[in-house]
Amino acid sequence: MGDLSLSLQIQSIHIANPYELQAELGLTDFAEVAVFKGFKPNELIFATEVGLLRQEPYLLSVGFINWSPHSHVDPQPFIEGGYYTERDKMIFGAVYAGYKTEAILGYAHDFNRAWRAQIDFQSGSENSSTIGVTWNITPDLQVNPAIYFRNYHPERILGYIVFTYTFHLWGQNKAQKDLTVPGG
Repeated sequence: MGDLSLSLQIQSIHIANPYELQAELGLTDFAEVAVFKGFKPNELIFATEVGLLRQEPYLLSVGFINWSPHSHVDPQPFIEGGYYTERDKMIFGAVYAGYKTEAILGYAHDFNRAWRAQIDFQSGSENSSTIGVTWNITPDLQVNPAIYFRNYHPERILGYIVFTYTFHLWGQNKAQKDLTVPGG
């Protein structure tokens, strides 16, 4: 709650906008909003998430992603369930995109407070699987490099990297109250 994360995302043009800025704000313990600013092409994308169930280790969230009024893209609603332990995090869910429902799967393992490895998958021929790591350089600064394997062209490997800094605007510093620092 009260954390503002600012990110710079640099990625292959075959993934999405090659340079994006992101601002993500935790409004409450259970609600957050995000905005992405792309430069080539010029676009603004909105997302939100609401945690319906936060009784660890079980989590259930709903929200929408990829809403771009500027580019006339409708919001894509999603539902995501999770099972989070101190070291291992698993998610499963679905997103409604382009008149079809797509599966979302993910797994992350925290080696310690500084290092996390993760894999993700979203079904659909236009989507990808990813493998990456997150390095929490400090509790507030992290870097997340990863590679994408396109579902329709798995031999084509694409890369991205995200740099994130978090400002604690109000509420308790999440890094102080959690045993593991979130990573990605």
